[in-house]
Amino acid sequence: MTEQFPGPVLDLLDAAGDRVVFEHPGRAVTGARLLSLVRRVTAGLRERGVGPGDGVALLLGVSPEAFAAVVAAHTVGARVVGVRPGLTGRQREHLLTDVAFRITDATGGQGTDAPPAGPGTVLALDDLLSAPDDGVRPRVTARPGDVARLIHTSGSTGLPKACAQTYAAMTAAWALRPDAWPPAIRELASRLERFLVFGTLASQVMMEYGLLTLAAGGTLVTADPPAFPDALVRHRATASVITVARLTKLVASQRESPVDLGSLRALMASGSPLEPDRLREATEVLGPVVFHGYGQTETGMISMAVPGDEPGSLGVPPVDLEVRDPAGRPVPPGTDGELYARTPAQSSGYWGDPALSAEVFTGGWVRTRDLGRLDGHGRLWLTGRARDVIIVNANVYYAGPVERLLATHPAVAEAYVTAVPDDTTGEAVHAFVVPAEGQSPGLGELRALVTERLGEASAPTRLTLIGEVPLTPAGKPDKRRLAAGI
Repeated sequence: MTEQFPGPVLDLLDAAGDRVVFEHPGRAVTGARLLSLVRRVTAGLRERGVGPGDGVALLLGVSPEAFAAVVAAHTVGARVVGVRPGLTGRQREHLLTDVAFRITDATGGQGTDAPPAGPGTVLALDDLLSAPDDGVRPRVTARPGDVARLIHTSGSTGLPKACAQTYAAMTAAWALRPDAWPPAIRELASRLERFLVFGTLASQVMMEYGLLTLAAGGTLVTADPPAFPDALVRHRATASVITVARLTKLVASQRESPVDLGSLRALMASGSPLEPDRLREATEVLGPVVFHGYGQTETGMISMAVPGDEPGSLGVPPVDLEVRDPAGRPVPPGTDGELYARTPAQSSGYWGDPALSAEVFTGGWVRTRDLGRLDGHGRLWLTGRARDVIIVNANVYYAGPVERLLATHPAVAEAYVTAVPDDTTGEAVHAFVVPAEGQSPGLGELRALVTERLGEASAPTRLTLIGEVPLTPAGKPDKRRLAAGI
């Protein structure tokens, strides 16, 4: 029987011993050393009364010590909340609700020397690390039914939604169980000798691939800043997470001024669709290194295409997946419908939002609100969205809140937003505005309004003033015609 998470992580570090598992600027940290850091932070947390069920917010950068703090917080059974950089003050305050403790490193993890304001007792990571190391494997006190972590969505509705993942779900995840790896994950794992870690460990994707790397016997390598292709060359990386927009820029850079990427074996592109032609070009320029994943915050990974899969396909899902019609009935292969997924490590619902939980988490399944089909070979193909969203830097942002906020501007009578391709962010927000009589709103003032309330990623990058919005035969705004007229 598998020990409760994070027991398998402790075992991996113990087994690694003197092997280097984490490279940070100027340091090579062995498994034994990283496990020692976990023991010390765990002891420090317990000395301060942190235990099962307590809310613990992590405001940390990316470092071996930050990784140790994540593992330690789970070891004591806390409900862990990762706070990523780039949030508005209101969004950060929302994330810190119901949090009893906040762990910060030297910079607060947010680019400031002062711990951010908010509820909860502030625990400095350096102080926790000053606890003695007794050399004894930490006792895992996590309880299966407790919430292990709250994984937040982008906050495009104004405030991020928190997906609650239990300790039982994290234990059931396959990242730390090589015997349970699906074929695509097994192929990926064989290429994770040196995996670049950057951004934030609050990232679900970054943490999952980091754990998979450890389970595969690889090394985590800090890349800060994660400038491609320089970071790939400098750190002799074999693998990295990459957005579709960044992949496109990397391909263009290699065409214009190629560098030696001979060590590169895997780029995990996720978060937004990867057009077949772009995948073919990436394979032509970079070689067979692109793995294209599909998943959601609510579910974790649903499917993954490996190099050699037909471009446009997302491979054969290793989880339960049904394609259903609007009445919720399964449809035959080759038929489009809404995707319903059931994964081992899926969330149990949205923290503090039973109504939305009941809508999305239904009968043990998760409504993805994406449209797609399964072909006769069981391969998954995405065909659209049941949601009105824009995907910016692999994060989902809803159109509705942006439209409602824009419509509050005194110079705006009506506002509609759509997604447009963007070479930097994958997609961006395009606003179509019917001006109020005698008014002519500017892009700058509308961007400022949205940035202040919803964050910069939700702000329109383009603006088109229109006399009236085209309508569908049913009398609803026809955004397809708006977008087609750009």
